[in-house]
Amino acid sequence: MKPRRYSFINVGLLLSAYWLAAGCSTIDDDLSDCGNTFELNYQLRLVTNMTTELQTQLTTMTELNVADSLRKHLENIFTDFAHDVDLSFYETEGALMRLQHDQHIMDANQSSYTLTLPMRKYMHLAIANIADNEVVSLTGDEYSSSSILQQAKGTLTNGKEMLPSHTTGLFTARQPMEVLSGVDQTFNVRLYMANSAAALVLDTKGQAFSDIKVYATGFANTFYVRDSTYVYSETPPLVIADRVATDSKLLCFCSVNFPSRDAMPASVKTRAQGDTSLWQFKVYLTKTDGTITETILDIDEPLKAGDLKIIKGELDDEGAVRPYNSTVGVSVTLDWNSGGEYDTPL
Repeated sequence: MKPRRYSFINVGLLLSAYWLAAGCSTIDDDLSDCGNTFELNYQLRLVTNMTTELQTQLTTMTELNVADSLRKHLENIFTDFAHDVDLSFYETEGALMRLQHDQHIMDANQSSYTLTLPMRKYMHLAIANIADNEVVSLTGDEYSSSSILQQAKGTLTNGKEMLPSHTTGLFTARQPMEVLSGVDQTFNVRLYMANSAAALVLDTKGQAFSDIKVYATGFANTFYVRDSTYVYSETPPLVIADRVATDSKLLCFCSVNFPSRDAMPASVKTRAQGDTSLWQFKVYLTKTDGTITETILDIDEPLKAGDLKIIKGELDDEGAVRPYNSTVGVSVTLDWNSGGEYDTPL
């Protein structure tokens, strides 16, 4: 098992829990229902294999340049810095309705806030770095059972859905808590990363071409925050793998998305996903004569939350991608445009 890097943000959140009833202001009254000051400590916990993956997969002098470029490309994804936090406190019985909602711009490693909460049991859900994500939004958060991170609908072309990569690293937490009276309390909440990234590094071997587009597919569309579970569609969208600018002759494309499945259910046997692959890269290379070569790379190793996976390969004289890893499946269609189901511009 590869070692993983741990980074922490300690965010102290002070919440003053008081009933606002007049009885709580009189010394002779029964104070058993009054609130109590307590501390809620947040840790944004980045558990990632990124450093290990870069160091083990990109080792030559030429590849080290790509590693530096890829690390910079992902600096706002694999980050231990929280820009914004969304905090919700829900009832634990009945409709599971939200009782308190707070949003804050942190832009710092440490911050403190003052909230007012009555004494009771809560389910607390926290999300970090959602405000600036252009592809994923928080919806259904009026109730804890329906609070989800929902990926946007992509653009449809000839029945195929395509969408951009995620633009921030998303972190979530869920914490049962009970605010008591007259007791010094501290709650520790750890936020973990909910999305991941995949990169394709190609040696062109001097092959001439006029265009190349790369997509990744096979990932979740929805994340239930309270249950920490992902939902997958039968026909997952194509996620655009952005070209990473490098000073190397090597090409690098990177997508940021939700994780893949850990294993393929026996009931899921789709033509687009294949019988065994958990996720795929799809590469469309336009040759100088205008013909297009399609390469589909099948990866059966799961892409987990917080992880980066790098696939390397080279182009052959037909414009097909030949992966270096023998466990990566490959299928090639030459002159693909004449029989393709959708156009590469999508």
